[in-house]
Amino acid sequence: MISPNAEMKKLTGAVLREDNAFYDAVMEHSDQLYRIAYSYLRNRSDALEAVQEATCRAWIKRATLKDPQAFKPWIIRILIYVCIDEQRRRRRSVPTPEAAMREPVMQDSSSKLEMLWAVEQVKPKYRHVLLLKYYNDMTLTEIADLLGKPEGTIKTWQHKGLKQLRTIMKNRGEWNDQ
Repeated sequence: MISPNAEMKKLTGAVLREDNAFYDAVMEHSDQLYRIAYSYLRNRSDALEAVQEATCRAWIKRATLKDPQAFKPWIIRILIYVCIDEQRRRRRSVPTPEAAMREPVMQDSSSKLEMLWAVEQVKPKYRHVLLLKYYNDMTLTEIADLLGKPEGTIKTWQHKGLKQLRTIMKNRGEWNDQ
């Protein structure tokens, strides 16, 4: 018969291994998680907070992850939902002067700011593909796995998103010329 003390040590060891495995997996992907969050939120502190929130949500839901090999797309998906929640919260709130002063206003060139504005106008499902592909250097296969969609659908969304982006930029140019 195994003593209760030995059983407790065995259980504690398993929990510590799980903790370490989770920590190692998060750290392995932390740079990419930050880049993705930043591409959505455009603010260093918000991006860091989003990564932290996504990590916390992933930790709480870690038992729902059936395949440890799917950790990366799973946590990126959680992060995207966190970023979308933050974007919605921003739209509902009125910015305070302190919030406006948090980061430099002209950190990007005007053409880059215009492109970021245009990307924000693209339909959300297309925007996700464009952000992940062009701002985070993910392949279409990775994006398909991440979003749980067929690769053909992702290619279509990319094509439609780029078409929409060209139209937005063209119309913006015509508007600016008048």
